[in-house]
Amino acid sequence: MAFKPANNIQDLQYFGEFGGVNPSISDSSTYTFLSAKTMFDTFEGNADGCYLYSRHTSPSNLYLGEALAAMEGTETANVAGSGMGAITPTLLQLCGAGDHIVSSRTIYGGTYAFLKNFTPRLNIETSFVDITKLDVVEAAINKNTKVLYCESVSNPLLEVADIRGLAALAKKHNLKLVVDNTFSPLSISPVQLGADVVIHSLTKFINGSSDTMGGVVCGTAEFVNSLKSVIDGASMLLGASMDSLRSSSILKNMRTLHIRMKQHSKNATFLANKFEADGLKTVYPGLASHPSHEIFKSMMNEEYGFGGMLTIDVGSLDKANALMELMQEKNLGYLAVSLGFYKTLFSAPGTSTSSEIPEDEQAEMGLTDGLIRFSIGLDDDIERTYQMMKACMMELDILELELV
Repeated sequence: MAFKPANNIQDLQYFGEFGGVNPSISDSSTYTFLSAKTMFDTFEGNADGCYLYSRHTSPSNLYLGEALAAMEGTETANVAGSGMGAITPTLLQLCGAGDHIVSSRTIYGGTYAFLKNFTPRLNIETSFVDITKLDVVEAAINKNTKVLYCESVSNPLLEVADIRGLAALAKKHNLKLVVDNTFSPLSISPVQLGADVVIHSLTKFINGSSDTMGGVVCGTAEFVNSLKSVIDGASMLLGASMDSLRSSSILKNMRTLHIRMKQHSKNATFLANKFEADGLKTVYPGLASHPSHEIFKSMMNEEYGFGGMLTIDVGSLDKANALMELMQEKNLGYLAVSLGFYKTLFSAPGTSTSSEIPEDEQAEMGLTDGLIRFSIGLDDDIERTYQMMKACMMELDILELELV
């Protein structure tokens, strides 16, 4: 039977304490106990249903975590105050001094900077590889490797990870496969393909309104509980906690995620096909020209499409900046980082979200100055949007004027 992530979210039913259709928000940082013994048991992790302190967890955070675990098909999940607040504790929980990580070379700049510049202080080393080449990935594994790390669809180059193939390598070498699924919620379900841990930045598509930060780690109860341990849990001890008001807001927005992802994908597919037909160098997993198009198709939950992210290369940073400024002026979207907003967002990642990556490494991975990353919005009339974008490109001589 096909995995139906939106059904799993929809089937969760919560009632507020006064019968509200939304669960009540636990607006407390600490929680009382009727007996000292129960407090002791809770510290020891042996009192189900009791709450200790909101840095550990709260009812609101558990509701959101349950919905996200249902979406990904995992036993449980733990929410955090940001995407990086989910990524960094996960890797530090799985690795210690002397351990090694094999990571995709094309990942979010913050994750890259953490692995490249920060974890070596803890004597954790990382090899960055072309994640699309399984032989290269396997060659990088050594006796100290503990984790394979990738993004389902990479930021910003939109490389697609063969999660089934990577899961087979992880199993062969007794590693944990950790997948950041931020770009493809609902479209790809990594645990169903063999991943061990799935991470999202909730800030992006899942929340969808660019009004809060959040992150989540989805996995087994054993692993998630280890993250939350008051003794040695990286999430608990590093303190990247989510506020209950924010988790409640994200949970409400999750109810429309399936509708939004279908529209993001529909609009991105339309624009990608148009841009490619116009002769622009366009990268989108839904295009037959994408080198991993068939791999994405083999993994996807088809009804949610190929996602809302695409890139075009306009040849130079000056042209990229001029185009983005003009599109913003014409109210086609915002010159801003992040993604998943109802309006289109665009940025030049080489000088923004991937600026942590040195220029020589950007060049090696194919991240050019003229690359523009688009998070396509929920526009109702996408043909109108395309014609307006095309007019901007023609005005700047990015596209040649059509002969009348």
